[in-house]
Amino acid sequence: MKVLMVLTSHSDLGNTGEKTGFWIEEFAAPYYVLADNGVDITVASPKGGQPPIDPKSDAPDAQTEATIRFKADEELKEILANTVQLSSVNEKDYDAVFYPGGHGPLWDLANDEKSISLIQEFYGANKPVAFVCHAPGVLINVKTADGEPLVKGKEVTGFSNSEEEAVKLTDVVPFLLEDEFKKLGGHYSKGADWSSYVKKDGLLITGQNPGSSEEAAEVLLKTLRG
Repeated sequence: MKVLMVLTSHSDLGNTGEKTGFWIEEFAAPYYVLADNGVDITVASPKGGQPPIDPKSDAPDAQTEATIRFKADEELKEILANTVQLSSVNEKDYDAVFYPGGHGPLWDLANDEKSISLIQEFYGANKPVAFVCHAPGVLINVKTADGEPLVKGKEVTGFSNSEEEAVKLTDVVPFLLEDEFKKLGGHYSKGADWSSYVKKDGLLITGQNPGSSEEAAEVLLKTLRG
């Protein structure tokens, strides 16, 4: 089985002067769930090369078994430093796609034409598409074959308004994922803040927050195995 993982290349947290990027746990936990089960993973990003890491995801209180393992994993760090450019990726080479979050994707991947068309191609080819935390936000411009928003009428989750408020970025992010999904006609639901909560609607898998990363990958693995 081959899975494509897509990371953000965006590093500026709005106009705050602070940095963002992808969230370590949301990359490491799913990567290990998949790799430990024999999945062949390719990591891509819009610009290729080393994607920016959200510095907050490196803080002591954000560490998990997966992030600790990642820090000692020179081989994976090397893969991460050399992500392939998203523009060179072909959906036909993979069985599924997984998007880790962090705030970065809200700025670049949500509006990236290659990313949008890629998700549409995976979904149109009956392949699972999975997203965690802020990454479900990359779906806001993704449409089905009949031109409707992909999330319309579907059970979805993603970083909640209350979680965004807790990290004090409600007025910094380009859009609030929960609000946007509801506007697009998605059946948005959430679990308790920071606890694992994953929704699967057919081939669409979404996880709410960093703590949902592992479960989202496990649901993807189960879907791939049929």
